[in-house]
Amino acid sequence: MAGPTFTGQEPGAKESLGDLVALAVSDISQLVRYEVDLAKLELKDDARRLGIGAVLLGAAAFVGCLVLMVLSFAYAYGLHAAGIWLWASFLIVAGTYVVLAALAVLIGITRFKRLSGLRKTRTTVSDDLAMIKREDSDTGSEPARAR
Repeated sequence: MAGPTFTGQEPGAKESLGDLVALAVSDISQLVRYEVDLAKLELKDDARRLGIGAVLLGAAAFVGCLVLMVLSFAYAYGLHAAGIWLWASFLIVAGTYVVLAALAVLIGITRFKRLSGLRKTRTTVSDDLAMIKREDSDTGSEPARAR
């Protein structure tokens, strides 16, 4: 009974270096494809969750508007019951909402003024690009000479 001959080499050692590189490139490209497919699936799930959340928040906002209307009428009629004319009661309710809206606008404007505009990110990215350009010019590579 003849068995396999032992040549002293591993079974993978018979492959050439080019075959091994091609196999590695194939494995890496397949891994990248799988990662992209996984990312697509995760994005689809996240988009579906985001859509459901947006619909629920929209429904809650609509119900909140209805409650605000009912509370506005209750506020106006409560002021009327306290002895204020009905038309003045509704004007007071409207004035209250105008004051609340003005406060919200002022708070929003102060928050917008505090935005940094990604200053730190812009400086670090520009520093990184400058460092890369210096390294290119130090090595004497082709793109650095073309500039």
